[in-house]
Amino acid sequence: MPVHGPRKTGDFADRFNALPKYVASTSLKALDWKPAELLKGALPEAVRQLKQGSGGNIYVHGSLSVAQELLRHNLVDRVRLLSYPSAVGQGKPLFPSGEQVPLELISATQFSNGVVALEYAAVVAKS
Repeated sequence: MPVHGPRKTGDFADRFNALPKYVASTSLKALDWKPAELLKGALPEAVRQLKQGSGGNIYVHGSLSVAQELLRHNLVDRVRLLSYPSAVGQGKPLFPSGEQVPLELISATQFSNGVVALEYAAVVAKS
């Protein structure tokens, strides 16, 4: 059950709902979750423009296809992953098959429930 959303309340939900949100969609025409802005045009260019602004960090929340597109266009500075101590079978891969995504481990934190939080920095290829 999500702890955030336009109709949720509580400490986390209130803080999350107050943050500016940028939505990548090819079908939505309007948004009812404020403050939210629908990104216009091609996703890579829209994110490049956001990154050049002074709004702080940009997080991808809940969209594997957006994360993959940003990785493909070298628009990701950090990758944060949670690794759970269970196996559930197959799922959609984060990283495209056959493509290398060079990453450098920044931190690894293990929690008492066995979950490990990993943070990687994207390694920019030198020309």
